[in-house]
Amino acid sequence: MKKSEEWLVALKVIDKIEKAGFDAVIVGGAVRDYLLNKSVNDVDVATSALPSEVKEIFSSTVDVGIDHGTVLVLDEGQPVEVTTFRTEGTYTDYRRPEEVTFVRTLQEDLERRDFTINAMAILKNGTIIDLFGGQEDIEKKVIRAVGDPNVRFREDALRMLRAIRFSAQLGFTIEEKTLKAIQIDSDLIDFIAKERITMEMAKIWKSDYVYEGLKWLVVSKLAPYLVGDFKNQLKSWKEFRSNKPEVGWAYLCLLNRKDIQHIFDFYRLSKKEKTFIRDVLNLYDALLQKWTLMDYFSNELLVLETAYDFAIWQHHSVPFSKEDIAKVKENLPIQKVDELAINGNHLINWTDKKRGPWIKVALDAALIAVLNRYVENEEEKLKEWFLNDFIDER
Repeated sequence: MKKSEEWLVALKVIDKIEKAGFDAVIVGGAVRDYLLNKSVNDVDVATSALPSEVKEIFSSTVDVGIDHGTVLVLDEGQPVEVTTFRTEGTYTDYRRPEEVTFVRTLQEDLERRDFTINAMAILKNGTIIDLFGGQEDIEKKVIRAVGDPNVRFREDALRMLRAIRFSAQLGFTIEEKTLKAIQIDSDLIDFIAKERITMEMAKIWKSDYVYEGLKWLVVSKLAPYLVGDFKNQLKSWKEFRSNKPEVGWAYLCLLNRKDIQHIFDFYRLSKKEKTFIRDVLNLYDALLQKWTLMDYFSNELLVLETAYDFAIWQHHSVPFSKEDIAKVKENLPIQKVDELAINGNHLINWTDKKRGPWIKVALDAALIAVLNRYVENEEEKLKEWFLNDFIDER
């Protein structure tokens, strides 16, 4: 696989660290994705050098996580996270260690990681360091915890949901002992901040194997601790595909309409996400009747296409193709309200009426008339329509 620019920059950083007398390797997800022949854009470096020593080696650094040993190196034109080999102390809240201890050996660092597929490293010369069978698990398409899975999950309970997320991203199964440990400790997910849960779920929505991931969510017994009826609605996710997390949140709300506000609150969704969800669900309902040109005009293409996908995934018959949506929207006489050739001042000048709610009514009617091509979007044509058709009708 051709190495990305980020990978090549990381190698330059490793070279400088090694010349200073320390060990340094590429670690974690970058190694996993490299072995899976996936594009690798987020490349992290781990080193035996302490943070203070890393900062002495490079001229431009930022302390992005200095307490946990992470320094952002900027010398090579692109930022590279460099983290000191470390072990972690006791976890008392199932979320974070009481202390972090910097160590000088790679093995100690890899032993603390969550899953074997994430506990590998690559030396500058391409040699793979795999102490826990990560390569074999990749070949078997298995997610397996490093060491004792109960220990791993009681260190950080979010790792249980990360196992589900990796199954959704990679299409891997969850190894038996790892799965049993999640089932035993599933209630510990309650200790995890909702924002962290939301981040993992958002990654699931963008994955290639969402249905399979949610199936593991149910089997793992994590589902009851999240908001959404995943067990009874599981089959409805079979055809779900998206690269945008907001589409996943909207589909979850469609399948759990009575719990929409609970979904908003539990997952701490943003105002933008909530607006997107409401718009999509309204358009979905409208599509089951029939979309008007105003529906096309008033909504972004993504909202329209998402509502269409929902109808298809719910096995409704739709009398047009998804490609037709963009064509209809592109062919509208105008694309924005401010493109309308008249405004409220025109209407006042054409009548002896004072300002009032009637202006909005008239402008809305003018917009509909233009969209339906009852009248051309020209000032004189609209004046004629307004005086002869709109006022006469009232």
